Amino acid sequence: MVCTMRAVTFQRARSEEQRAARRQAILHTAEAMLAEMPVAALSLNELSRRVGLAKSNVLRYFESREAVLLELLDAAWREWLDALAVALPPSDAAVPVDERIEQVAAVLARTLVDRPILCELGSASAAVLEHNVSVEVAVRFKRAAQADMIGLARLVRGVVPELGEVAAERFAAATVLVTGSLWAYSRPSPAMLAAYDADPALAAMRLDFGEAVRDLLATLLAGLLVRPI
Repeated sequence: MVCTMRAVTFQRARSEEQRAARRQAILHTAEAMLAEMPVAALSLNELSRRVGLAKSNVLRYFESREAVLLELLDAAWREWLDALAVALPPSDAAVPVDERIEQVAAVLARTLVDRPILCELGSASAAVLEHNVSVEVAVRFKRAAQADMIGLARLVRGVVPELGEVAAERFAAATVLVTGSLWAYSRPSPAMLAAYDADPALAAMRLDFGEAVRDLLATLLAGLLVRPI
């Protein structure tokens, strides 16, 4: 998904096509930067420099750094759902439901591991990205996020139809929370890494993101099947 771009000097965009191309250039450059650094290190000044525009010109297309990253997050979610539609196994009532639950959890975990930018943006969404944006941007993002979660719920129910619609949507919402939280915890600071190395008894506290996501999502799915909603 990551695209790398050289900084280039743009002429003033005069048509809708040129303005759309300028927006895409900003998004692609921000995406390439996220392959090198966490959200916290991505500044609007550096983004402007790499895309070859003055900061004031970048702000003609996106009202803030956070608005750029929210749009990237939505695009990453939609790309992930497209990949899941192919990667998830077909529904097969002959396969025991507990096995199908494990299959779903394994596919979700594997495809999330393959998408670090999605996980990085998701982990920063509520605490960082949803701040410093206008009501218009917030509404647009939340509507898109709601549609994405409904899409995820639909895909999961395609494999585990025993889930009701409400339970599937709760699972989709929980997937967002689980992914963001575990991603942050699985990227410890240098001090925490040194602590794990200094005291082997603490090493068990270091999370493997893929394993933790798979285990927790499987547990959530199994619980939602037996808990009345």
